Amino acid sequence: SATAGQLADKLEKSSLIRFVKLFEIFAMSVGALGFYFNNVYLLFAALFMMGLHSTLFGPVKYAILPQHLAEEELLGGNGLVEMGSFVAILLGTVLGGALAGLPNGGLYAAAATLLFAISGWLVSRQIPMSPPAAPELKINPRFLQETWNTLKLTTQKPSVLWAILGISWFWLYGALVLSQFPGLVKDVLHGNAQVVTLLLTAYSIGVGIGSVLCERFARDSDGLWLVPIGGLGMTLFGVDLYFTLQHTASAYSWHLLSDLAMAGLCGGLYIVPLYALMQRDSDVESRARVIAGNNIWNALFMVIAALAATLLLQRGLSIPQVLLIGALLNLPMLALLCRHLPQTLTQAKLRFARQTAR
Repeated sequence: SATAGQLADKLEKSSLIRFVKLFEIFAMSVGALGFYFNNVYLLFAALFMMGLHSTLFGPVKYAILPQHLAEEELLGGNGLVEMGSFVAILLGTVLGGALAGLPNGGLYAAAATLLFAISGWLVSRQIPMSPPAAPELKINPRFLQETWNTLKLTTQKPSVLWAILGISWFWLYGALVLSQFPGLVKDVLHGNAQVVTLLLTAYSIGVGIGSVLCERFARDSDGLWLVPIGGLGMTLFGVDLYFTLQHTASAYSWHLLSDLAMAGLCGGLYIVPLYALMQRDSDVESRARVIAGNNIWNALFMVIAALAATLLLQRGLSIPQVLLIGALLNLPMLALLCRHLPQTLTQAKLRFARQTAR
Protein backbone atom coordinates (compact mmCIF):
# COMPACT_ATOMS: atom_id res chain seq x y z
CA SER A 1 0.00 0.00 0.00
CA ALA A 2 2.78 2.45 0.86
CA THR A 3 4.45 1.95 -2.53
CA ALA A 4 1.08 2.29 -4.26
CA GLY A 5 0.54 5.61 -2.50
CA GLN A 6 3.93 6.88 -3.66
CA LEU A 7 3.19 5.90 -7.26
CA ALA A 8 -0.24 7.58 -7.17
CA ASP A 9 1.30 10.84 -5.91
CA LYS A 10 4.23 10.78 -8.34
CA LEU A 11 2.57 9.66 -11.59
CA GLU A 12 -0.25 10.91 -13.78
CA LYS A 13 -3.29 9.14 -12.37
CA SER A 14 -5.35 8.26 -15.45
CA SER A 15 -2.34 6.49 -17.02
CA LEU A 16 -1.69 4.64 -13.76
CA ILE A 17 -5.31 3.49 -13.62
CA ARG A 18 -5.12 2.18 -17.20
CA PHE A 19 -1.92 0.28 -16.34
CA VAL A 20 -3.60 -1.26 -13.30
CA LYS A 21 -6.55 -2.32 -15.46
CA LEU A 22 -4.22 -3.94 -17.99
CA PHE A 23 -2.60 -5.79 -15.10
CA GLU A 24 -6.07 -6.96 -14.07
CA ILE A 25 -6.60 -8.51 -17.52
CA PHE A 26 -3.30 -10.39 -17.09
CA ALA A 27 -4.29 -11.57 -13.60
CA MET A 28 -7.66 -12.80 -14.84
CA SER A 29 -5.95 -14.60 -17.73
CA VAL A 30 -3.88 -16.51 -15.18
CA GLY A 31 -7.09 -17.28 -13.28
CA ALA A 32 -8.74 -18.50 -16.48
CA LEU A 33 -5.83 -20.87 -17.08
CA GLY A 34 -6.18 -22.06 -13.50
CA PHE A 35 -9.83 -22.93 -14.06
CA TYR A 36 -9.14 -24.53 -17.44
CA PHE A 37 -6.34 -26.77 -16.16
CA ASN A 38 -7.96 -27.19 -12.71
CA ASN A 39 -4.70 -25.91 -11.19
CA VAL A 40 -5.00 -24.53 -7.67
CA TYR A 41 -1.55 -22.90 -7.81
CA LEU A 42 -2.53 -20.74 -10.77
CA LEU A 43 -5.77 -19.81 -9.00
CA PHE A 44 -3.89 -18.76 -5.87
CA ALA A 45 -1.49 -16.76 -8.05
CA ALA A 46 -4.45 -14.98 -9.65
CA LEU A 47 -5.95 -14.30 -6.22
CA PHE A 48 -2.66 -12.81 -5.01
CA MET A 49 -2.40 -10.63 -8.11
CA MET A 50 -5.94 -9.35 -7.62
CA GLY A 51 -5.01 -8.39 -4.07
CA LEU A 52 -2.02 -6.53 -5.51
CA HIS A 53 -4.34 -4.94 -8.09
CA SER A 54 -6.65 -3.67 -5.34
CA THR A 55 -3.67 -2.33 -3.41
CA LEU A 56 -2.48 -0.34 -6.42
CA PHE A 57 -5.96 0.83 -7.36
CA GLY A 58 -7.18 1.99 -3.94
CA PRO A 59 -5.04 5.13 -3.43
CA VAL A 60 -5.36 6.41 -7.00
CA LYS A 61 -9.11 5.71 -7.06
CA TYR A 62 -9.80 8.00 -4.12
CA ALA A 63 -7.00 10.53 -4.72
CA ILE A 64 -8.26 11.32 -8.23
CA LEU A 65 -11.71 12.43 -7.04
CA PRO A 66 -10.65 15.82 -5.56
CA GLN A 67 -8.84 16.63 -8.82
CA HIS A 68 -12.03 16.42 -10.86
CA LEU A 69 -14.73 17.28 -8.32
CA ALA A 70 -15.44 20.57 -6.55
CA GLU A 71 -15.31 20.44 -2.75
CA GLU A 72 -19.10 20.39 -2.51
CA GLU A 73 -19.21 17.46 -4.97
CA LEU A 74 -16.88 15.20 -2.98
CA LEU A 75 -19.69 13.77 -0.88
CA GLY A 76 -21.70 12.73 -3.92
CA GLY A 77 -18.64 11.38 -5.71
CA ASN A 78 -17.59 9.24 -2.75
CA GLY A 79 -21.18 8.07 -2.35
CA LEU A 80 -21.21 6.79 -5.93
CA VAL A 81 -17.85 5.06 -5.46
CA GLU A 82 -19.04 3.31 -2.28
CA MET A 83 -22.35 2.31 -3.84
CA GLY A 84 -20.62 1.00 -6.94
CA SER A 85 -18.13 -0.99 -4.86
CA PHE A 86 -20.76 -2.74 -2.74
CA VAL A 87 -23.08 -3.39 -5.69
CA ALA A 88 -20.15 -4.85 -7.64
CA ILE A 89 -19.18 -7.09 -4.71
CA LEU A 90 -22.79 -8.23 -4.44
CA LEU A 91 -23.20 -8.92 -8.16
CA GLY A 92 -19.86 -10.72 -8.28
CA THR A 93 -20.82 -12.93 -5.34
CA VAL A 94 -24.23 -13.78 -6.81
CA LEU A 95 -22.89 -14.34 -10.33
CA GLY A 96 -19.93 -16.37 -9.09
CA GLY A 97 -22.18 -18.62 -7.04
CA ALA A 98 -24.57 -19.10 -9.96
CA LEU A 99 -21.79 -19.94 -12.43
CA ALA A 100 -20.05 -22.30 -10.01
CA GLY A 101 -23.19 -24.44 -9.88
CA LEU A 102 -23.20 -25.02 -13.65
CA PRO A 103 -21.38 -27.84 -15.47
CA ASN A 104 -17.93 -26.49 -16.35
CA GLY A 105 -18.77 -23.52 -14.14
CA GLY A 106 -15.11 -22.63 -13.70
CA LEU A 107 -14.76 -21.93 -17.41
CA TYR A 108 -17.84 -19.70 -17.37
CA ALA A 109 -16.43 -17.87 -14.35
CA ALA A 110 -13.10 -17.44 -16.13
CA ALA A 111 -14.83 -15.98 -19.19
CA ALA A 112 -16.90 -13.63 -17.02
CA THR A 113 -13.89 -12.32 -15.07
CA LEU A 114 -11.97 -11.71 -18.29
CA LEU A 115 -14.98 -9.88 -19.75
CA PHE A 116 -15.26 -7.63 -16.69
CA ALA A 117 -11.50 -6.97 -16.66
CA ILE A 118 -11.53 -5.93 -20.32
CA SER A 119 -14.61 -3.77 -19.71
CA GLY A 120 -12.81 -2.04 -16.84
CA TRP A 121 -9.84 -1.23 -19.07
CA LEU A 122 -12.12 0.16 -21.80
CA VAL A 123 -13.90 2.38 -19.27
CA SER A 124 -10.55 3.55 -17.83
CA ARG A 125 -9.67 4.97 -21.27
CA GLN A 126 -12.34 7.63 -20.73
CA ILE A 127 -10.78 8.99 -17.52
CA PRO A 128 -9.44 12.52 -18.10
CA MET A 129 -5.83 13.47 -17.46
CA SER A 130 -4.92 14.09 -13.82
CA PRO A 131 -1.58 15.90 -13.32
CA PRO A 132 0.76 14.29 -10.78
CA ALA A 133 0.61 15.81 -7.31
CA ALA A 134 4.30 15.28 -6.45
CA PRO A 135 6.28 14.58 -9.65
CA GLU A 136 9.63 15.10 -7.87
CA LEU A 137 8.86 12.44 -5.26
CA LYS A 138 11.54 9.74 -4.98
CA ILE A 139 10.14 6.22 -4.62
CA ASN A 140 11.46 4.53 -1.49
CA PRO A 141 12.15 0.86 -2.38
CA ARG A 142 12.24 -0.15 1.30
CA PHE A 143 8.54 -0.90 1.54
CA LEU A 144 8.55 -1.75 5.26
CA GLN A 145 10.24 1.53 6.09
CA GLU A 146 7.85 3.37 3.77
CA THR A 147 4.89 1.65 5.41
CA TRP A 148 5.95 3.16 8.72
CA ASN A 149 6.50 6.55 7.05
CA THR A 150 3.04 6.36 5.50
CA LEU A 151 1.42 5.57 8.83
CA LYS A 152 3.20 8.56 10.39
CA LEU A 153 1.91 10.71 7.52
CA THR A 154 -1.67 9.89 8.52
CA THR A 155 -1.09 11.32 12.00
CA GLN A 156 0.02 14.81 10.96
CA LYS A 157 -3.48 16.31 10.89
CA PRO A 158 -5.92 15.37 13.69
CA SER A 159 -8.98 15.64 11.43
CA VAL A 160 -7.43 13.28 8.88
CA LEU A 161 -6.28 10.81 11.53
CA TRP A 162 -9.71 10.63 13.17
CA ALA A 163 -11.41 10.34 9.80
CA ILE A 164 -9.13 7.37 9.03
CA LEU A 165 -9.76 5.77 12.43
CA GLY A 166 -13.49 6.21 11.91
CA ILE A 167 -13.31 4.60 8.46
CA SER A 168 -11.18 1.77 9.82
CA TRP A 169 -13.72 1.15 12.58
CA PHE A 170 -16.43 0.79 9.93
CA TRP A 171 -14.38 -1.91 8.21
CA LEU A 172 -13.69 -3.61 11.55
CA TYR A 173 -17.39 -3.67 12.38
CA GLY A 174 -18.32 -4.68 8.83
CA ALA A 175 -15.75 -7.47 8.78
CA LEU A 176 -17.01 -8.70 12.15
CA VAL A 177 -20.60 -8.86 10.86
CA LEU A 178 -19.96 -10.25 7.38
CA SER A 179 -17.50 -12.91 8.55
CA GLN A 180 -20.19 -14.35 10.82
CA PHE A 181 -22.77 -14.82 8.06
CA PRO A 182 -21.74 -18.41 7.09
CA GLY A 183 -21.76 -19.61 10.71
CA LEU A 184 -24.95 -17.69 11.47
CA VAL A 185 -26.75 -19.28 8.53
CA LYS A 186 -25.51 -22.78 9.31
CA ASP A 187 -25.88 -22.88 13.11
CA VAL A 188 -28.70 -20.39 13.84
CA LEU A 189 -30.80 -20.06 10.70
CA HIS A 190 -30.14 -23.60 9.40
CA GLY A 191 -29.84 -22.41 5.80
CA ASN A 192 -27.50 -22.94 2.85
CA ALA A 193 -25.10 -20.90 0.72
CA GLN A 194 -27.98 -19.12 -1.00
CA VAL A 195 -29.10 -17.80 2.38
CA VAL A 196 -25.62 -16.36 3.00
CA THR A 197 -25.94 -14.53 -0.32
CA LEU A 198 -29.39 -13.25 0.72
CA LEU A 199 -28.00 -11.74 3.93
CA LEU A 200 -25.08 -10.21 2.04
CA THR A 201 -27.55 -8.80 -0.48
CA ALA A 202 -29.61 -7.09 2.20
CA TYR A 203 -26.54 -5.53 3.85
CA SER A 204 -24.87 -4.47 0.58
CA ILE A 205 -28.00 -2.87 -0.83
CA GLY A 206 -28.37 -0.96 2.43
CA VAL A 207 -24.80 0.38 2.24
CA GLY A 208 -25.30 1.38 -1.39
CA ILE A 209 -28.52 3.27 -0.66
CA GLY A 210 -27.04 4.99 2.38
CA SER A 211 -23.98 6.03 0.37
CA VAL A 212 -25.94 7.78 -2.37
CA LEU A 213 -28.37 9.36 0.11
CA CYS A 214 -25.52 11.24 1.81
CA GLU A 215 -25.42 14.00 -0.78
CA ARG A 216 -29.19 14.51 -0.66
CA PHE A 217 -29.30 14.62 3.13
CA ALA A 218 -26.22 16.85 3.43
CA ARG A 219 -27.87 19.77 1.59
CA ASP A 220 -24.58 21.35 0.40
CA SER A 221 -22.85 20.90 3.79
CA ASP A 222 -19.89 18.57 4.20
CA GLY A 223 -22.28 16.01 5.70
CA LEU A 224 -20.24 15.30 8.83
CA TRP A 225 -23.35 15.66 10.96
CA LEU A 226 -24.49 12.40 9.32
CA VAL A 227 -21.62 10.52 11.01
CA PRO A 228 -23.15 10.33 14.51
CA ILE A 229 -26.59 9.60 13.06
CA GLY A 230 -25.23 6.78 10.94
CA GLY A 231 -23.13 5.44 13.81
CA LEU A 232 -26.08 5.39 16.19
CA GLY A 233 -28.16 3.62 13.56
CA MET A 234 -25.48 0.95 13.16
CA THR A 235 -25.71 0.26 16.89
CA LEU A 236 -29.51 0.39 17.15
CA PHE A 237 -30.13 -1.96 14.25
CA GLY A 238 -27.25 -4.18 15.37
CA VAL A 239 -28.81 -4.54 18.82
CA ASP A 240 -32.23 -5.15 17.27
CA LEU A 241 -30.66 -7.83 15.07
CA TYR A 242 -29.52 -9.66 18.20
CA PHE A 243 -33.03 -9.71 19.67
CA THR A 244 -34.52 -10.66 16.30
CA LEU A 245 -32.22 -13.69 16.16
CA GLN A 246 -33.55 -14.80 19.56
CA HIS A 247 -37.05 -15.17 18.14
CA THR A 248 -36.56 -16.31 14.55
CA ALA A 249 -34.93 -19.30 12.90
CA SER A 250 -35.67 -18.21 9.35
CA ALA A 251 -33.41 -16.13 7.13
CA TYR A 252 -36.50 -15.05 5.22
CA SER A 253 -37.79 -13.03 8.16
CA TRP A 254 -38.50 -9.48 6.98
CA HIS A 255 -37.45 -8.20 10.39
CA LEU A 256 -34.05 -9.86 10.09
CA LEU A 257 -33.45 -8.65 6.53
CA SER A 258 -34.61 -5.11 7.33
CA ASP A 259 -32.23 -4.97 10.31
CA LEU A 260 -29.31 -5.88 8.04
CA ALA A 261 -30.41 -3.47 5.30
CA MET A 262 -30.88 -0.58 7.74
CA ALA A 263 -27.57 -1.29 9.49
CA GLY A 264 -25.92 -1.16 6.06
CA LEU A 265 -27.77 2.06 5.15
CA CYS A 266 -26.59 3.71 8.36
CA GLY A 267 -23.09 2.47 7.62
CA GLY A 268 -23.20 4.27 4.27
CA LEU A 269 -24.32 7.50 5.98
CA TYR A 270 -21.48 7.07 8.48
CA ILE A 271 -18.53 6.30 6.21
CA VAL A 272 -18.98 8.49 3.11
CA PRO A 273 -18.57 11.87 4.91
CA LEU A 274 -15.42 10.53 6.58
CA TYR A 275 -13.91 9.62 3.20
CA ALA A 276 -14.71 13.12 1.94
CA LEU A 277 -13.13 14.67 5.06
CA MET A 278 -9.96 12.61 4.64
CA GLN A 279 -9.63 13.73 1.00
CA ARG A 280 -10.47 17.37 1.70
CA ASP A 281 -8.09 17.86 4.62
CA SER A 282 -5.14 15.91 3.17
CA ASP A 283 -2.30 17.88 1.58
CA VAL A 284 -2.52 17.70 -2.20
CA GLU A 285 1.06 16.50 -2.67
CA SER A 286 0.64 13.58 -0.23
CA ARG A 287 -3.07 12.77 -0.58
CA ALA A 288 -2.59 9.39 -2.26
CA ARG A 289 -0.06 8.32 0.40
CA VAL A 290 -2.53 9.31 3.12
CA ILE A 291 -5.18 7.19 1.40
CA ALA A 292 -2.68 4.34 1.21
CA GLY A 293 -2.12 4.80 4.94
CA ASN A 294 -5.88 4.58 5.40
CA ASN A 295 -5.82 1.23 3.60
CA ILE A 296 -3.11 -0.02 5.95
CA TRP A 297 -5.13 1.07 9.00
CA ASN A 298 -8.22 -0.61 7.49
CA ALA A 299 -6.33 -3.88 7.09
CA LEU A 300 -5.03 -3.74 10.68
CA PHE A 301 -8.53 -3.14 12.05
CA MET A 302 -9.97 -6.02 10.01
CA VAL A 303 -7.29 -8.35 11.36
CA ILE A 304 -8.28 -7.22 14.87
CA ALA A 305 -11.91 -8.04 14.01
CA ALA A 306 -10.99 -11.54 12.89
CA LEU A 307 -8.88 -12.20 16.01
CA ALA A 308 -11.54 -10.78 18.34
CA ALA A 309 -14.31 -12.86 16.76
CA THR A 310 -12.21 -16.01 16.99
CA LEU A 311 -11.37 -15.35 20.64
CA LEU A 312 -14.98 -14.62 21.61
CA LEU A 313 -16.30 -17.73 19.86
CA GLN A 314 -13.60 -19.86 21.51
CA ARG A 315 -14.72 -18.50 24.88
CA GLY A 316 -18.15 -20.00 24.23
CA LEU A 317 -20.10 -16.96 23.08
CA SER A 318 -22.72 -17.47 20.39
CA ILE A 319 -22.59 -15.71 17.03
CA PRO A 320 -25.54 -13.42 17.93
CA GLN A 321 -23.69 -12.43 21.12
CA VAL A 322 -20.55 -11.59 19.11
CA LEU A 323 -22.67 -9.39 16.84
CA LEU A 324 -24.22 -7.70 19.89
CA ILE A 325 -20.79 -6.94 21.37
CA GLY A 326 -19.71 -5.37 18.09
CA ALA A 327 -22.81 -3.18 17.98
CA LEU A 328 -22.35 -2.00 21.57
CA LEU A 329 -18.64 -1.27 21.12
CA ASN A 330 -19.66 1.02 18.29
CA LEU A 331 -20.93 3.56 20.85
CA PRO A 332 -17.63 4.41 22.62
CA MET A 333 -15.87 4.60 19.24
CA LEU A 334 -18.56 6.98 18.00
CA ALA A 335 -18.19 9.10 21.16
CA LEU A 336 -14.41 9.34 20.63
CA LEU A 337 -14.89 10.31 17.00
CA CYS A 338 -17.38 13.06 17.77
CA ARG A 339 -15.22 14.33 20.63
CA HIS A 340 -12.20 14.80 18.37
CA LEU A 341 -14.11 16.41 15.52
CA PRO A 342 -16.39 18.79 17.45
CA GLN A 343 -15.51 21.96 15.55
CA THR A 344 -15.98 20.35 12.16
CA LEU A 345 -19.28 18.82 13.21
CA THR A 346 -20.52 22.12 14.60
CA GLN A 347 -19.59 23.97 11.42
CA ALA A 348 -21.38 21.36 9.35
CA LYS A 349 -24.55 21.73 11.43
CA LEU A 350 -24.45 25.55 11.08
CA ARG A 351 -24.03 25.32 7.32
CA PHE A 352 -26.89 22.84 7.11
CA ALA A 353 -29.11 25.10 9.20
CA ARG A 354 -28.33 28.10 6.96
CA GLN A 355 -29.08 26.11 3.81
CA THR A 356 -32.35 24.82 5.27
CA ALA A 357 -33.38 28.38 6.24
CA ARG A 358 -32.80 29.54 2.66
